[in-house]
Amino acid sequence: MSEAKKTIFSGVQPSGKLTLGNYLGAIRNFPILQEEYNCIYCVVDMHAITVRQDPAMLRKQTLEVLAQYIACGLDPEKSTLFIQSHVPAHAELAWVLNCYTMFGEASRMTQFKDKSSKHADNVNVGLFDYPVLMAADILLYQTDMVPVGVDQLQHIELARNIAQRFNGVYSDTFVMPEPYIPKAGAKIMSLADPTRKMSKSDENQNSFVLLMDKPEDIMRKFKRAVTDSDSRIIMSDEKPGVSNLITIYSLATGKSVDEVEKEFAGKGYGEFKPAVGEAVVELLRPIREKTEDLLRNKDYLESVYREGAGKAAYAARKTLDKVYRKVGFVKR
Repeated sequence: MSEAKKTIFSGVQPSGKLTLGNYLGAIRNFPILQEEYNCIYCVVDMHAITVRQDPAMLRKQTLEVLAQYIACGLDPEKSTLFIQSHVPAHAELAWVLNCYTMFGEASRMTQFKDKSSKHADNVNVGLFDYPVLMAADILLYQTDMVPVGVDQLQHIELARNIAQRFNGVYSDTFVMPEPYIPKAGAKIMSLADPTRKMSKSDENQNSFVLLMDKPEDIMRKFKRAVTDSDSRIIMSDEKPGVSNLITIYSLATGKSVDEVEKEFAGKGYGEFKPAVGEAVVELLRPIREKTEDLLRNKDYLESVYREGAGKAAYAARKTLDKVYRKVGFVKR
């Protein structure tokens, strides 16, 4: 890992279901980041079990999300890609950080409130402690920046508070991480309700496109996309559905909004919506095919996550050894 480069850490939930919105909004920029930064991408399977999981499905989806990231352009030679449970230092540091996290801080975390209301039958300690494990994920690698959405800023703030408290007691130990807000990426909206962001958790399956959707499913979803009674194909606040489709078509083809408006001037939705669908099919085809190919090559995927875990464990151990020494543990 290059000392000159700043470190970016990102934890990826092993849902296995990345959407077109995830890709156009963030993931397509990851290959560019790995040229400029020391990038560490971790599939956070330990975080996943705060909610009940089907074990076979969790294993399957963990590998799927790893394969999709590689298919989207992450290079294991340039970025560190690994599975969280393969580096025990995450759990080890989390325990120490628990002892430097105030109960009041943890109880104020909005994600705990949201998830405990959704899973009222399983409000476990892990769900409450989730943000401390996230802080350990980040601080373990002396992370400079963490790519986050606005909804995750509270977690970065907690990691900073814990780091500051620990550094204050034992002298500088952890780098203070900063949120990395990517340059205005595309905000892709739901195809069924263009006033809401595209989300895989939406109950309406036609509202989102997954990277692994088949071409015929993508075409069907775009043909059903909500537009409006005014058939002009122009970018306008008054036409959120059409504007969303123009944004998607523009990003999928590399054409400017102005070029898209000219291309479809005088044409109706009957031509426009299938054209958007076809552009997305072609954009995602290589990603889907590469992912399927990687999932057939389990030996290669295993070599990636094993090598990644080895690199991550080496960096993590340096931090953990320093922490253990400072709190007074006897050297092993």
